[in-house]
Amino acid sequence: MISAIDVSKYYMANGESVTALDRVSVHVDRGDFAVVMGRSGAGKSTLLGVMGGLLKPSSGDVTLEGQSLWQLDERARAQLRADAIGFVFQNASVIRSLTVLENVLLPQIFSGCPDSTGSRKRAMQLLEMMGLSDRADAYPSGLSGGQKRRVAIASALMNRPSILLADEPTGDLDAQTESQIMNEFNNLRREGGTIVMVTHDPKLISHASRVFQMDRGTICETPLYGERPDFESLQAVTKDSLGPPAGRGLTV
Repeated sequence: MISAIDVSKYYMANGESVTALDRVSVHVDRGDFAVVMGRSGAGKSTLLGVMGGLLKPSSGDVTLEGQSLWQLDERARAQLRADAIGFVFQNASVIRSLTVLENVLLPQIFSGCPDSTGSRKRAMQLLEMMGLSDRADAYPSGLSGGQKRRVAIASALMNRPSILLADEPTGDLDAQTESQIMNEFNNLRREGGTIVMVTHDPKLISHASRVFQMDRGTICETPLYGERPDFESLQAVTKDSLGPPAGRGLTV
């Protein structure tokens, strides 16, 4: 489905090179619900950005259904993102000049599909699921941070993407809304979609088919036993068990 292949990403900070991703290779199959965990600064958001075609790697490549994202030009890559990838950013991304409903409908426009009664019905169903159907005509300036996040999630789900990349999607939501969103993610998966989700919340691991840990730009997979993760092993992951020293990547 989607693969990061020997991906590295370096930044310059205060005149020094900082390694965000260190030769990471990971493959996620169609229908997987992959959860990525790790401390702040471990490289989780950078990995999602690279896998989503938003952040160019310093080296390596990403393939989606066998097609290289980074050998495409910007226009073709943007079209592929619009057609196949839903992205929930860590900071709720909504356009302030558009209404709530228009924000949710935006992926339809990006994918080249004209507005239609069916599209509006789908958008309103998502807003109802998010508890925001009564705010469809409101503007983001009148919403709370949690409401904006729910709008962003509805927008990401609008086109029923084949892969959803979600960065802390439930970070500031109440337990009921979190449960509804996880149900919708699982519905997407049952329809054949694939999910890669970054979270700090161990409870959400119960939804995962695969769990990964990141540390200092490297990644490793934590085994699942039956339908539940091995929480003790997950919590016991240490610097030594996360893989080779800096300068080497980890293939999962």
